[in-house]
Amino acid sequence: MSTYGSLLRTPGVARIIAAQLTARLPNGMLSLAYLLRVQFVTHSYGDAGLVLAATSVGQAIAGPLTSRWMGRWGMRPVLILTTLVCATTVFSIAFFTMTIPVYMAVGFLGGLSTPPVQPAVRTIYPKMVTSTGLTRLFALDASAQEIIWVAGPVIITFVSIQVSTVIGVIIPGVFLLGGGLWFLLSPEVGKVRIPRSRRSLGAVLRKRPVILATLVGLLLIGACSATEASVVSVFGHGGPQAGIVLAIWSIGSLIGGLALGSQQLDRWALARRMVLVAIGIALATFAVAVPWIGTFWSLTVALLVAGLGIAPALGVMSAIVASSVRFSETAEAYGWVGTGQLIGAAAGSAFAGFFIDSHGPFGGFVVAAGLAALGAIVALLFHGWHPDLRGRDSSPIPDTEPVQVQPS
Repeated sequence: MSTYGSLLRTPGVARIIAAQLTARLPNGMLSLAYLLRVQFVTHSYGDAGLVLAATSVGQAIAGPLTSRWMGRWGMRPVLILTTLVCATTVFSIAFFTMTIPVYMAVGFLGGLSTPPVQPAVRTIYPKMVTSTGLTRLFALDASAQEIIWVAGPVIITFVSIQVSTVIGVIIPGVFLLGGGLWFLLSPEVGKVRIPRSRRSLGAVLRKRPVILATLVGLLLIGACSATEASVVSVFGHGGPQAGIVLAIWSIGSLIGGLALGSQQLDRWALARRMVLVAIGIALATFAVAVPWIGTFWSLTVALLVAGLGIAPALGVMSAIVASSVRFSETAEAYGWVGTGQLIGAAAGSAFAGFFIDSHGPFGGFVVAAGLAALGAIVALLFHGWHPDLRGRDSSPIPDTEPVQVQPS
């Protein structure tokens, strides 16, 4: 833990981590908030799934595109524009009752304008710490992400079920504006200039670690979102059990991230962590089908196991991407990874919603278990695409390197 303490004492690190997490918190809230809001209005998880699917299409287009814009026009102008447009769509869904096609159109626009905070901050990180501390910083960031991907939905679950689905959508909008402003005002955002990439859009996907991180991240976050929707459907709208289960899940992930964050990363690091997640969600699926010690306790134990692998897996993805691309390409690379995660969040909730409608909570958990298992299989089969970072610097490759000239 002392290594993390020294990182947080580095000037600006604690502030930029807190600011970017606040700005990105809606990424882990909106899928579930939209699911519960639209389901409340239409009484159909399937209709809510269509809205999430439209949102994910917008996010798929936005991620790498807006990340490259930051290299052309600067971080702040792009972040300001996207934050304002995205917040407008969020509040529209909160305050207006619409038809499903209109909900889908607004969701698509919101996805298209998702602020590229993650690519921005992960481009800033290598300029704030030494190369030896970068892997640990990525691990710390991934552990802190539990506020986004697991603890964020806990807040939405409690508020939407116990108070109002309208308030459940308003909260992400408030965090989007407030966190976005905090991040924009951070000095580091103005100090770091992303070089304009000289390569065409999508060229960074020729890097195998970027493809691996994007695919596995999509499947991992998809499994998490499907699990969240399924947990809510198990306990319904009558009590706090769903929020408690998800909170314990987030604690397991936080513990795993901090415990494994300083480990050396070999080619099997991501695969091992994804297998742990898949085992835990498979146990949760079994717990719903055969609640042999009571659904609440069996789900809690199973998801605690799954959580131990989530933050460590996210940290590994950040490290392998950073070590594999040039600095001018980091924003776009993380844009693709972030797009994969956002698509996973929306698609996981959407597919789970359809299966919950037709097969009950067990159907949603089957979707979650299938996505987690597929993520583990991809990580295992393509472990050769995973760079061996044992004893290596995980900083991005410099855009300019010294040229060795032979004397005449």
